[in-house]
Amino acid sequence: MSVSHLKALFKERYNPENFFLIAGPCVVEDEALLMHVAEKVSRICERLQIPYIFKASYRKANRTSINSFSGIGDVEGLDLLQKVGHTFNLPVTTDIHSAAEAAMAAAYADILQIPAFLCRQTDILIAAAETGKVVNVKKGQFVSGEAMKFAVEKVKQAGNDKVMLTERGTTFGYQDLVVDYRNIPIMKEHGVPVIMDCTHSLQQPNQTSGVTGGNPKLISTIAKAAIATGADGLFIETHPDPKCAKSDGANMLHLDLLEKLLEDLVRIREAVK
Repeated sequence: MSVSHLKALFKERYNPENFFLIAGPCVVEDEALLMHVAEKVSRICERLQIPYIFKASYRKANRTSINSFSGIGDVEGLDLLQKVGHTFNLPVTTDIHSAAEAAMAAAYADILQIPAFLCRQTDILIAAAETGKVVNVKKGQFVSGEAMKFAVEKVKQAGNDKVMLTERGTTFGYQDLVVDYRNIPIMKEHGVPVIMDCTHSLQQPNQTSGVTGGNPKLISTIAKAAIATGADGLFIETHPDPKCAKSDGANMLHLDLLEKLLEDLVRIREAVK
């Protein structure tokens, strides 16, 4: 993905000297939540000159328990996601979980996100690429940074060079993840922007309760280290009341804490540059 593609994605808000941010609640819960988060984060990012992409999943197919919330309906969720983009003049992203979803989601979103568990699935990568939208592939918890070149190749060979990679930690035992920061410069060698997922990398999966745990106290640590090691962008799920969130509340950043964190990260970015 070239600089020209980033400029086109962010329009006048593109700042090549700063990192970009992908942020929002994990899943589309209702319109009020999406509008509240988008308004607050866009205001912060405009002040700090951080290019901003709004994120929310219109559907969550990869939940631990069958009883977990998965969405308000595909079209309803996508409609709200698109409405946020139009209201605040923001690019928006959502994840897809099968090749069949790609064209549908592409009609509403600017970026299609490929979940980590699906990063090797050729059909979904090709389907996403063929939409012509930006494709953000999350590195699988079981894949090395070096091996992600094959995901990039699949997207590009399908005729789409608008691809990004996201680091989100590596499986460590059954109930933890670790972040190997070598993967940031390694994946940048594939010639694409590299993003650090600061919230999912702190998940504690496979809990016997059927609800994934997390360690949000370390979000700032993950983010600061990512900027220091050259990440082009950050992915942070955020919510005004994580305890009541319908998905991934255990590892989301409280919305009230985002502004101070981003201020610190801008200073780190300036020092590194």
